[in-house]
Parts: sequence; C-alpha cells; structure tokens
Amino acid sequence: MTSPDTPFAPLPQPETAEGKPRLTGVEIELGGLDEARCAALCARHLGGRTRQVDEAIWQVEDSRIGDLKVYLDTALRHADKTALRDAALTVGREVIPVEIVTDPLDRDGLIALDELREQLRQDGAVGSGGGVFFGFGVHLNVQIASDRAESIVPPLLAYALIEDWLRTANPIDHTRRVLPFAAPYHRRLVRRLIALGRGAKLTHVMDAYAQEAPSRNFGLDMLPIFAWLDAARMSAVLTSATSARPTFHFRLPDCRIDDASWTLDSEWRRWRTVERVAASRDVVTELSQGWEAAHVGVPLPRAFWAERCGAILSERGLADAGGGPA
Repeated sequence: MTSPDTPFAPLPQPETAEGKPRLTGVEIELGGLDEARCAALCARHLGGRTRQVDEAIWQVEDSRIGDLKVYLDTALRHADKTALRDAALTVGREVIPVEIVTDPLDRDGLIALDELREQLRQDGAVGSGGGVFFGFGVHLNVQIASDRAESIVPPLLAYALIEDWLRTANPIDHTRRVLPFAAPYHRRLVRRLIALGRGAKLTHVMDAYAQEAPSRNFGLDMLPIFAWLDAARMSAVLTSATSARPTFHFRLPDCRIDDASWTLDSEWRRWRTVERVAASRDVVTELSQGWEAAHVGVPLPRAFWAERCGAILSERGLADAGGGPA
C-alpha cells in the first residue's frame, strides 16, 4: 500500500497500453510576479535558458523537466502586436494571471515542479486568495491510459459521482465560484452517465456529454479527449480554443501558491482519488445507487449528496482528496 506521505503516488493504472509511464502536463496560474520574473525564477531553479517570444510570452528551454511556457493568460497575447495591445496588457497585469505551462511530466518531473512551486511562493507568488478578482487555478492534464472506453468512461463516471464531495472536501476559493470555468456538472449529465454505466460505449458517452455539457467550463473538461478521439462527432460543441489531446483536463482546483501548507501533490491526490474510485466496480455501483436514491423527487442541495458520498468513500478507505489517508 502506498504511504500517505508518498508525493505524487502512482495512479491505479500508472502505465499506458504501450507500457510507458502516463505523463501529466501542469498549468499553474498565479499573480505577484510578472512573466519575465517568473521565467527567470523557473530557469534558476530548474535550469535551462529563458527566451522572450513577445511582450507577454516567455519560454524556458531545456530545463531539467523539459520546456516551459510562461505568459499572461489572456487572449490579447495572440493579437497582432500594436502599442494599444501592449498598453492593454500592461494595464491588465493587475488582474490577469501569469500562467506556467509544462511539458508532460513523469513523477520525478512533478516532484521537481512542486519544488519550483515552493520557490515561487518564497519569491512572492500570489494565489486565488490574493485578491477579489484573482480566480487563479491549477490544471492537471493527465494522460489517458489508452483510447479504449475502459480507460476513459470509468474515470469520467467516477468524477461525476464524487464531484460534489470533492468540492466540499476542498472548497474552491469564493472568487472561482463566481467565474464560469469552475461549474459543476449538471445533474442531467450525471444521471445519463449512471444509466450508461462503467461499460458504456464511447460514442454513447460522447453524445451524452455533447448534449449535456457542451462547454469547456467544467471541473473535468472532457472535450480535449473527445476532440482527439472523434472531432467530427463533437464538431457542434468544439471551438478553436479546444486543443485535441489524449488527456483528462482537470481544472477544479484553486491555486493557493501563497499558502505554505498547499502543494501540487494535494491537487494530484484529488485526481488520484477519482481514478481509485473508477478502478472499483463495486464502489462505482454503490455510489451510483446512492446518487440516484439521493436525487429522487425534489432536488436536494448538493451538500446532502456530498456528505453521503464522503461517508461511502471513507467506509471504503478512498477519502483521500488532498491530505487524507492513502
């Protein structure tokens, strides 16, 4: 059994169908440091060299965890370079986060990135709680084990079943609750996923998702995977902002980089809990039956199911979402 103190403990299925380690790309949004300073700190602690691509875009090349992109997280960075555009970027720095985007990382890379996270904190990085409009987050792009339904459908169903508990166990900073990219799945989608079950066909799940969650604004954004699998089937809900790739795009967490007790591993544990639940047919069945029983008749507050879900997970030894026992 994995020790509770093991950082970035392995997923239940740690390798791809080809026998290679599953990799995870990470996106960290933060304030308190401009992109030039942030890039310089990345290079100092991870090695490599910095290169300015544009007014708001830097790269750190050949670090010990690969290349990193560091930029202001705004669509303005893609606009043609003009004095007006650069002035708008300068003004926007007060509320626009700097984003660090990594290459796909193995466990050693994730550990090294978490060490960088601590260095950024010490140098003044600010997270979600640093301002009223600081709706910053951390996104994990976890590589799927394979393109088969059994590698994709169970984690999606598991996440849908325990999402309310995940949000209650580690509440999202209030600034992200009012922003559109942290919305919970609608009950209609959860109900359809339960009806389809762990063994559902991918095409059936993709159709249900397109009808009930036609947006990227969810804690678990499945559109990148579905676009990678069958862009034509999902064309009605895809936009130019959707990057097709074989990864679960987990975007629920806050970024609490200025909190000395917070780590990237705490966010990793959330996703690992999802996959641990997904790996147990009996737990998914119990959660599915419990969810349906809790959603008969008059809709109850999400907190009601979150509490019941947490009790089931605790009984099964699976209540590890950022600090519980492994």
